[in-house]
Amino acid sequence: MIEILNPTLLARAKDTGALVADILQTLKSRSTAGTNLLDIDRWAKTMIFDAGALSCYVDYEPSFGRGPFGHYICTAVNDAVLHGRPYDYALADGDLLTLDLAVSLRGVAADAAISFVVGGTQPPESVAMISATERALAAGIAAAGRPGARTGDISHAIGTVLGEAGYPVNTEFGGHGIGSTMHQDPHIPNTGRPGRGYKLRPGLLLALEPWVMADTAELVTDADGWTLRSATGCRTAHSEHTIAVTEDGAEILTLPKQARS
Repeated sequence: MIEILNPTLLARAKDTGALVADILQTLKSRSTAGTNLLDIDRWAKTMIFDAGALSCYVDYEPSFGRGPFGHYICTAVNDAVLHGRPYDYALADGDLLTLDLAVSLRGVAADAAISFVVGGTQPPESVAMISATERALAAGIAAAGRPGARTGDISHAIGTVLGEAGYPVNTEFGGHGIGSTMHQDPHIPNTGRPGRGYKLRPGLLLALEPWVMADTAELVTDADGWTLRSATGCRTAHSEHTIAVTEDGAEILTLPKQARS
């Protein structure tokens, strides 16, 4: 299903996006060496409930997972990249952590992810990989804002940045439509051919999410049935924003508070 939101729902989407962004930034500030992933999950739950919002994850049970996800945020560390299920692990200085959060507020969902290195040790290769996903995300958003843009234009823009940075690109999981539910059509792979795919329309919400693994495009699944890791054990990074397609271009709904002013 491809859902086109009316102005009332788009206004709600902006509120949801702001909430997601603010929760992620609060969790990032609290994620220091020694922080347990289960504490991050509990903090996310509290902030979601305090805002009167609903988790898109806790009861999420798609075909590729094993039963309901059962947690309120995805926490992926080092070689984990997607659907990281929180567990009893204390973060260490230099860990590469990805926080991925989706919530629904007043019937409209938003989804975003940030990757960052915990503590004072900042391995250059990890910083470079995070930067590549952020640049690819910016390129995808720019492509979405051009007149007559199609999903293939977004995929091509993202894939060009990731490829030029030297990273293999996996196309099993990528961006997606979002609205009254978290995952909708169209699927937006992280590489593709320009000029192809669905033509974007005002009122369409998209969650764009470039992610990479340092030296492989192959994923393996943890015994928990959810967490996806690099097949080689290499580090990974993931950046995501929810955007709204408008008459004037593409608007990012999940910007941090300092970037919204």
